Amino acid sequence: MLEGFFMRKSYLRGMKIREIIQELERIAPPMLQESYDNSGLIVGHSDWETDGVLVALDCLEDVVDEAIQKGIHLVVTHHPIVFSGLKRFNGKSYIERVVMKAIKHDVALYAIHTNLDNVAWGVNAKIMEVLDIYSHQVLSPMKNALKKFQVYVPSNSALTLANAVYAAGGGKVSLYEECSFTTAGTGTFKPTVGTNPVVGNVGTRETVQEVKMEFLVPNFAQRAVERSARNAHPYEEMAYEWLSLENTATVYGAGAVGSLDEPMEFEAFLAHCKSAFGTTLKYTAPVGSHVKKVAVCGGSGSFLLGAAKASGADVFITADYKYHQFFDAENDISILDVGHFESEQFTIDLIAEGLSKKFPKFAVLKTEVNTNPIQYY
Repeated sequence: MLEGFFMRKSYLRGMKIREIIQELERIAPPMLQESYDNSGLIVGHSDWETDGVLVALDCLEDVVDEAIQKGIHLVVTHHPIVFSGLKRFNGKSYIERVVMKAIKHDVALYAIHTNLDNVAWGVNAKIMEVLDIYSHQVLSPMKNALKKFQVYVPSNSALTLANAVYAAGGGKVSLYEECSFTTAGTGTFKPTVGTNPVVGNVGTRETVQEVKMEFLVPNFAQRAVERSARNAHPYEEMAYEWLSLENTATVYGAGAVGSLDEPMEFEAFLAHCKSAFGTTLKYTAPVGSHVKKVAVCGGSGSFLLGAAKASGADVFITADYKYHQFFDAENDISILDVGHFESEQFTIDLIAEGLSKKFPKFAVLKTEVNTNPIQYY
């Protein structure tokens, strides 16, 4: 795969880091990250230029060295190198050494972590793809993640306003885009002293044919949608409303659940997972002779065991299970711990593929460094 990159004759050079970040944050908006997380640009400036991107799961000194050697000024990782504040930079910890080296050599560090976990096309979708499960959905959808935007606009400006809302991230229903509902009606208003009306005259009541347009908007896009709508709206004052919704956001949330095309014997499924993840497996007893429905969560996923059981899954694949937590399976489901690095190793491909698709002539490289701190004997 890397040879294919190096054999290309024409790379885009000197791309602004900002452009790459914009694509990453389109794929996984930062506001979807968990409260404890530190996704985003950790080191560097978005105005810097880079001739390529180096993608890794973790940012270690060897990864920064690799970027320096290859003349790359942006490293994108899944895990943030910094989770909390650093008080000293004297090189006593690997975190401090990584940050110091990156700053010294003008290497920007960007993390796309739990926000990439929390989208239907993210980390868990990639795991499902590796397991040959192509029909799946979010295991634990986000609640209170949607709002309805209602705005009133002259009929002849409706398309312009709708396009502005869509461009800002509104009008999404599950995996459908550019969704709206429009109701025609009559609007009235009387401009008063101090106004500058687009239609009508000060002191005179005006009647205008308008439409009410309704859009579903993810919480993280609310401000952008309102700002974009204001810029596109022809009136001096835009009449609008935001309504809170109880609908779940089916494409945002944790984990994934789906079904194999055909049931597999439990032992055969274990062999399938061992091959897919390339590791030894820890698991609890099967609940049946065959596996059909599978739940997954990349990384530490024990918090989703209840959701996995409720989904009717036969197996829950995740990582970082402690001894006593395995008892929580209670013969309702088989827990399969494949290891943290192993469960998320495909995230490197996920990020690299997404950036390569957007920037086909830009050097998107996958690290050659194995960042897994665990070795097996």
